Amino acid sequence: MNTIYNLIVKISWSFLQILALFNAKIKLFVSGRKEAFERLTAGISEGDKVVWMHVASLGEFEQGLPIIERLRAEYPTHKILITFFSPSGYEVKKNSSAADVVIYLPMDTKKNASRFLDIARPEIAIFVKYEIWPNYLRELERRNIPTILISAIFKKGQIYFKAYGGFMRKALRKFDHYFVQDEASQKRLTSIQIKNVSVTGDTRLDRVSEILDRDNQLDFMQAFTKDKLCFVAGSTWPEDEAILIDYINNAQKNLKYILAPHTIKKDKILGLAGAITKKKVLFSNIDEKTIGDCEVLIVDSIGLLTKIYSYADIAYVGGGFATGLHNTLEPAVFGIPVIIGPNYEGFKEAEDLVAQKGIIPIQDQWTFGELMKKILDNSEFRKKTGMINAGYITKNKGASIQIMAYIRTLL
Repeated sequence: MNTIYNLIVKISWSFLQILALFNAKIKLFVSGRKEAFERLTAGISEGDKVVWMHVASLGEFEQGLPIIERLRAEYPTHKILITFFSPSGYEVKKNSSAADVVIYLPMDTKKNASRFLDIARPEIAIFVKYEIWPNYLRELERRNIPTILISAIFKKGQIYFKAYGGFMRKALRKFDHYFVQDEASQKRLTSIQIKNVSVTGDTRLDRVSEILDRDNQLDFMQAFTKDKLCFVAGSTWPEDEAILIDYINNAQKNLKYILAPHTIKKDKILGLAGAITKKKVLFSNIDEKTIGDCEVLIVDSIGLLTKIYSYADIAYVGGGFATGLHNTLEPAVFGIPVIIGPNYEGFKEAEDLVAQKGIIPIQDQWTFGELMKKILDNSEFRKKTGMINAGYITKNKGASIQIMAYIRTLL
């Protein structure tokens, strides 16, 4: 099976290089990996002490960040190396000050794994959530480099728990310790004879709880809201926007609206703006003297959404009608109701908070309109729903403290 896996990886890499000629995202995936070893060699010197963290994309980076920040504070002489699998994470965070070196993870071949570890020589390897790469894990074990998996979550249908999943089970067992999000994941690991497991929860809860301690003030938001109720829709896709635009154009309520689309390409933003009949303004064109006269603000920039959520009375998080739900914890931490689309299975925090009725899913335009009416007409319902969300984060934070206690025994 190992031979077949390695053959598949090599064939996939060849195929991706061809596809890169026609697809911009795959081009980034390929070209970035061609530069990875050069960047790694330039960033890591022979005498450096290195901590390596590998993440799939942006969401996993956010999960790993509380650990990275604590490592920075406690081990200032160590270098932090972060590798990404996906362009959507790497391209956003390649210049992040959180790490000393940020690169794509070279493809999972025996040669790449050996070369990578020859250069990086990490004292510990930290994988986030579900990144399982057999050749890297085998080489880490061979070199006796402690390797842990954090914020992991395991589902019944995953290959590790199938009769034909022996090869991936073998790779999974290479970790020295597993920090999982829930007891169900622990039980599933126990069922395949993996017992070195701690249930610590999701490090993202630590990450978002820290947001409350930051300065979230935005002068343009104060000028825009004018102390009126504010509805913020973040990371929206066209499927979300079709529902939101219809509501915004027809709603009579005295409410301020902010739309922060997932895609901020100029043609998409102009199309969105053109579909809204109420007085609107783009963030790139705001004038703080007149912005308060507008009813709708369209955010055509990145990096602002978290702070904008702090001004929201109601939040909508996109992706639940499209490719996958975005981060619901960022608005939830501010103690406000959160609305999502119907497809949230597999997102534990959303599943938990839907069950507790802090996050509320909608099915279509009608259910969205009815829910908005209930939230706006009933301030007690709005407050109670928001408190459920804030309470969930407060109750479940603390994973980083437990993970760091283990890491200290290794460094």
